[in-house]
This record gives sequence, C-alpha cells and structure tokens, in this order.
Amino acid sequence: GYFEDSQIRDRTLADWQGDWQSVYPHLADGTLDPVMAHKAEHGDKSAADYRAYYETGYRTDVDRIVIDGDRVSFHRGEVAVSGQYASDGHETLVYKKGNRGVRYIFRKVSGDAGAPQFIQFSDHAIAPVKAGHYHLYSGDDRAALLDNVTNWPTYYPAALSPAEIVDDMNAH
Repeated sequence: GYFEDSQIRDRTLADWQGDWQSVYPHLADGTLDPVMAHKAEHGDKSAADYRAYYETGYRTDVDRIVIDGDRVSFHRGEVAVSGQYASDGHETLVYKKGNRGVRYIFRKVSGDAGAPQFIQFSDHAIAPVKAGHYHLYSGDDRAALLDNVTNWPTYYPAALSPAEIVDDMNAH
C-alpha cells in the first residue's frame, strides 16, 4: 500500500485471535484454480503462471494456526507446537514496485522448542483491526524473515469453506 509512517499504529495479537487454516492445501488440490483463472483474466500472466507464483508464495507445512491470548499454536497435521509471544515492534518494508507494507513482529517468550522464535504478520493493515486473512512469516532469525518476500504462507479463518475463500480472493 501507500501510506505515511505517521499512520502506522502498534497492534496486538488480538487482531489475529482465532482458529486459522492455511490456503496452501486448497491451492494444491485445485480448489483455488478459479482464482488463478480470474487473476489471468485481469492480469499479465497465464493461470498456470499465477499458480506457480502462488505455489511458492503459499507453500507451508503448517496447515492450521490457533491464536488464543498470547499463545500461538502451530499445527502440522496431528502434531502441534505452541509458544507465548510478546510484541517485538514492527518494520516497514519497501517492495520493488514502490509500495510498502508493515510487518508486525512477535517474539517467543516461552513455549515449545519447536515453536518459532519470531512470527511476523502482514495483513495489509497498518493499524489495529481484526484481520480477515494474513500472511505469516515464522522462524528463528528476525532479520532473515524480513528479507523473505517470496514465501508468504497465508491463513484464512478456519470457519470459512473453500468456496468462501475463493469468493473472498476473487473480490480482491
């Protein structure tokens, strides 16, 4: 987006509370093919090219995330790890196209060894608001995560059906 630094506000995990599903399985099983076709009709790539782009972007093995208070649980199938997270500020990124984004960063303060040390949310918002979906960057190196602009695992509310996710994506 395009915004002034003075418009950026701190956010808490409350903005991302809830039970979230990865969209990656929906891409992998073809559910999102209508989204890729829609993008091709309005963009500069073929549906196959968009699918390849999102294959890299959405790729993750974390299929579900549950955020309850300051506890974040990461589910890989039947296995889950979790940690308690505290705000570690935010960073403003400038992308090649000239637009900017804000990553809201949280640091693990306790929890399972397998839970990432840092999580960074990007949901196109720059002030407190309940997220409709988000991109989550996670790992143990805060700075390296900021450099990642090609893989952005994306999560939608678990209560949404695949068809509702397709409708939301096509509306953007």
